[in-house]
Amino acid sequence: MDIGTAILIIGFAALVAAFLLLVIGLVYSELMNSDIPRGVANRWKLHMVHGLFVGIAIVGRILHRLGVCHQISFLRWFVACFLTRLNPVPAGLRVKDMKFSDVPVRVYEPTTVCDGLRRGLVYFPGGGWVLGNIDSVDEVCRHIAKETNTTVVSVRYRLAPEHRYPAPLDDCEAATCHFLSVAEAEFSVDPCRVAVGGDSTGANLAAALCQRLARREIGHLLFPCAQVLIYPALQMADFNLPSYQQNHAVPILFRGRMAFYFLQYLNGDMSLCQDVLEGIHVPNELKPQYEEWLSPSNLPAGFLARGYEKHPTPEYDGQVYHAMKDGLEHEVSPLLAEDADIQKTPPTFILTCEYDVLRDDGYLYRKRLLDLEKDVTWRHLAGGFHGMINFFNHCWLGFPSAVQALDCVVDYIKQL
Repeated sequence: MDIGTAILIIGFAALVAAFLLLVIGLVYSELMNSDIPRGVANRWKLHMVHGLFVGIAIVGRILHRLGVCHQISFLRWFVACFLTRLNPVPAGLRVKDMKFSDVPVRVYEPTTVCDGLRRGLVYFPGGGWVLGNIDSVDEVCRHIAKETNTTVVSVRYRLAPEHRYPAPLDDCEAATCHFLSVAEAEFSVDPCRVAVGGDSTGANLAAALCQRLARREIGHLLFPCAQVLIYPALQMADFNLPSYQQNHAVPILFRGRMAFYFLQYLNGDMSLCQDVLEGIHVPNELKPQYEEWLSPSNLPAGFLARGYEKHPTPEYDGQVYHAMKDGLEHEVSPLLAEDADIQKTPPTFILTCEYDVLRDDGYLYRKRLLDLEKDVTWRHLAGGFHGMINFFNHCWLGFPSAVQALDCVVDYIKQL
């Protein structure tokens, strides 16, 4: 080996070492800023998962700044290659990838004998509108289909930032309406017993879709019989609710990250992130109504037990509002819809987790539904955290709270 080659090898090794040290340092810094409460079961495992996600996010950010690839593209690639594993289809279940009105879907059909028509569930994966895919919830959909003898349709809607609002919601509508129209003829499913549901931002899409369909009141179209909302994201008017304050640094969804996802869904302008977190995007004329719906006084006393400080009323900035005003519309923030729209929605299942920034969104939506005398089933996991069901049946990545959550969902769907 000549001297020049040796120098190149040594230089490359030094660059790799420097890169690794930089990533390790940034990961350590991020981990020090996280807070995993003692009430979370398997805290050590969540620490490991969080460290992995932080490391990948940092590498993606570095590659993005170097112009190698977009950060989100790198995250999608890593999740698909290393965190998603499709197991063989179990006995008693048939799984098919199809298209409904040009929208890719995966259909899970039980093969067991059914006395009459089956029920159905159209499921929208979470992932902040940017990472969600049907592979990430494959085990979840298989479990629901088998345990409830239900035909489940998982929807691969288009993702931001390539496809912003309302494209993902439009895809969910197209796939759902298609399934409702062919449910009985092609899948032996009772179209009057088809629910919609999802987790996190997938639950946001389910709630927004139910309001959209109800608002149109098209007589010849069937309507979902229920909405299943698993730790839903339902509003972007107030990022200072008690759950946002208490769980702002609890993995795997930090407070700032939720604002990031909303903005990716809307316009991709990350310069607005801090403004949105502060709340200066809410017009003064809307504040009284929002305060009525979002007041911490509407929450159980236990939700305030870990500390909560009332956030000062921010000064409104019209430029910020006009840059992201769609975020306050009902199709992005279903919790902020008018009574008349919420009144038309179907029976609802809501699951919330104590250690989740979105906990209060779910509970406050429950209160609005109950105030309108709607049928609501609420389940709360005291040791749960955001995103846990994505680790269901993932070997060492599994969490007991994920099993508890799916048990609650299964019990509800069996009643439809």
